[in-house]
Amino acid sequence: MLREPDATLINDDLAPTPPSARTWTAWDLAALWIGMVVCVPTYMLAGGLIELGMSWWQAILTVGLGNLIVLVPMILNAHPGTRYGIPFPVLARASFGIKGAHVPSVLRGLVACGWFGIQTWIGGNAIYQLLGLGAAERADLPLLGINLAELLCFLAFWAIQVIILWKGMDSIKVFERWAAPFLIVMGAALLYWAYSRAGGWGPMLAAPSQFGPGGAKEGQFWTAFAPALTAMVGFWATLSLNIPDFTRYARSQRDQVLGQALGLPLFMMAFSFLGVAVTSTTVIIFGEPVADPIALLGKLEGGVAVILALLALSVATLSTNLAANVVSTANALVNMAPRKITFRTGSMITAGLGIALFPWKLIESTQGFIFTWLVGYSALLGPIAGILLADYYWLRKTELDVDGLYRHQGPYTYKNGYNPLAIAALAIGILPNVPGFLHAAGFVESVPPIFDTLYTYAFFVGLAISGILYGLLQKRPAAGT
Repeated sequence: MLREPDATLINDDLAPTPPSARTWTAWDLAALWIGMVVCVPTYMLAGGLIELGMSWWQAILTVGLGNLIVLVPMILNAHPGTRYGIPFPVLARASFGIKGAHVPSVLRGLVACGWFGIQTWIGGNAIYQLLGLGAAERADLPLLGINLAELLCFLAFWAIQVIILWKGMDSIKVFERWAAPFLIVMGAALLYWAYSRAGGWGPMLAAPSQFGPGGAKEGQFWTAFAPALTAMVGFWATLSLNIPDFTRYARSQRDQVLGQALGLPLFMMAFSFLGVAVTSTTVIIFGEPVADPIALLGKLEGGVAVILALLALSVATLSTNLAANVVSTANALVNMAPRKITFRTGSMITAGLGIALFPWKLIESTQGFIFTWLVGYSALLGPIAGILLADYYWLRKTELDVDGLYRHQGPYTYKNGYNPLAIAALAIGILPNVPGFLHAAGFVESVPPIFDTLYTYAFFVGLAISGILYGLLQKRPAAGT
């Protein structure tokens, strides 16, 4: 029970989860991860590595290594959520200050809005294909760059999610639990289709690496591997920050560690193999790699199999979007005005922002998706992760004053509610990656090579700089913790 919390810093969504509500088992958390992992962007990411020139085993190893790396901050940041029952925006108050916590939570929320829009566009496109609307030529709408039918399907899928979100966090948990086994079965069915069409594993996985001797990109593997690895880490860098939003409901640290370890790297590699294998098969069937599963289904003849596959894509997109991209933004908004905004209200605002970002523009190309979007936002989130980890483990030795997290005047007040050292460390950690991002996004024609190299490792560079700098500057926790 909290002692005299300030009413402006707490409501039912931000208050520590009571022991009676911490009921999520390792399976619940694993199912959550399966539901988030099995999605079209995961498939596109793995298939995109084939398009970049990797062989199937190079692509799988890149995905696996990236997810083992990001699992470390994922489990570490999950610890305070499980121990204290607090969500990410409240945890951020310890390092950034009672008011300063809005900075990391809003940055994380904006990225989530982009992802929400991307996933909604993918789900709407599945409906578009399912209805056979892609067969006819239609003029694009002015400014939008999509036709009316695509827009209506996008809005229809958006409306389905809004209905589920309106019912709250419990509906998300129930949906994830039932979606996970269905998605596993459908993924296996798609893999069998690729196996049968290709004539076995041999032809299916025979495509050599383009980086090997005689390949079109001979000798260029490491220049592609480094940013691809960063993109793999960046893919889940978002969840590595706000994972306390979910682990606050876990029964124990064992449940959160086991659930995440089983659900993230294992199924990420398994579904990535599906994307790699099927994309490799499309080279045999169509003479070119098709990394987008919806585009692939558009090339196939209609029938029950195609309908089931599109249904699976829709469920996969829903399960990922609801958990990975709505909860963080909704909680960030709740944290800004607890007396005015509830989780339901925050979810509706998130859904609205997801439309406004024109998400179809973000995934127009593999190059833009991996090197601009994924690596770009990892440059923002890596420094935040570094500060959170340094504060909780290095300075505070995992000890937090929970009552102080809900009071304006207390150990986390710093200067008028902001910790200037955390803000400075965040800015300094982001700064070295800005020139590389501007170059990758096409805003500038060239930058000194050192900045392109730093941007290649954006997440790691930002995490290390901000984490170490914050730890050295802060030196010790604020008095009273």
